Amino acid sequence: MTDADTTYPARTTGETIKLGFKGRCPRCGRGRLFKSRLEVVDKCGVCGLVLSEHDAGDGAVVPALLVLGTILVALAVWFEFKYEPAIWVHVILWAPIGTLMTLWLLPRIKGIGVALQHHYRSTEEPTKPGGT
Repeated sequence: MTDADTTYPARTTGETIKLGFKGRCPRCGRGRLFKSRLEVVDKCGVCGLVLSEHDAGDGAVVPALLVLGTILVALAVWFEFKYEPAIWVHVILWAPIGTLMTLWLLPRIKGIGVALQHHYRSTEEPTKPGGT
């Protein structure tokens, strides 16, 4: 069976979001979406989908800041009113927690962005000079 003979299932938006969150290819669902933490692969190793034309850029940063900022500030305020710790405790506690949460969430949001780009405006052809 060649790649041209292979048909891939039509995915709903929800399924596409789940694949992006898991860091999987939005077409076949098996290949990896990233070659490093935030660097998108050139093409899927399983189905050959060209992903080099998909670019989420910095689009994942704003939702990550909004989500993580809300969670961290809410937790810090709760912690302050509940335990009334010294300032240095907040610095020691929230800096690593915020860093770890960012490292966990940012690739997932970027994966969702790339998967949704494929879902709504995918093209197998390279971008022509000057746009579309």
